[in-house]
Amino acid sequence: MDLGVVLREVGGFLESEKAPFAVVGGLALQAYGRARYTNDVDLMVGADERDCLIEFLEKRGFVTLHRSEGFSNHLHADPALGRLDVIYVDRATRDKIVEGGRATTLGGVAVIVPKPEHLVAMKVHAIRNDRRRLFQDLADIQFLMTLPGVDRDEIRRYFEDAGLVERFYELE
Repeated sequence: MDLGVVLREVGGFLESEKAPFAVVGGLALQAYGRARYTNDVDLMVGADERDCLIEFLEKRGFVTLHRSEGFSNHLHADPALGRLDVIYVDRATRDKIVEGGRATTLGGVAVIVPKPEHLVAMKVHAIRNDRRRLFQDLADIQFLMTLPGVDRDEIRRYFEDAGLVERFYELE
C-alpha cells in the first residue's frame, strides 16, 4: 500500500465533498510515536458521507467487503491502494474528533489524527464489540495513556461507559 496515494485520492475526494475526516487506527498511533505494523488505512468520517464515499470507492475500483451502519471495509486489486477501513460516526462526534484532533503529515499528506483520548474511546468501543481485539487494543491504550498531558479521567470514563472499568485499573 502506498499511503500517500491512498490519502491523496480518498482524502482529496472527501475534501472536495467538504467532508471532514480523520486518520485513525494504526496510522494514528504511528503519528504519536507507536511503531506498529499496519497494512491498511483506517478513516473516520461522518455517517452522512457513507453512501457517497462508498460510491466513489467502488467507481475507483475498490471492492466493498463489508458494509454496515457503522463500518465499511474495501479492497483494491492495485497493491498501491490496498485495503481501506472506514468508521462512520454521527456529525457531532465527527466534528468533536476532527476539531480536537492533531494536524500531522502521513505519506506526505496533511491529515488530522484524533487526540489520544478519542483514539482510546474508539479502541474501548472496539474491545466491547469484539473481545478478540482485547490484547492488541489494550497494549495500544496503555501506550496512549503514557503520552504527556493525556486526560486519564476522560479515559476512565470511556472504560466505565463500556462496562470495562476493571481493564482501566489493570492498565493503571
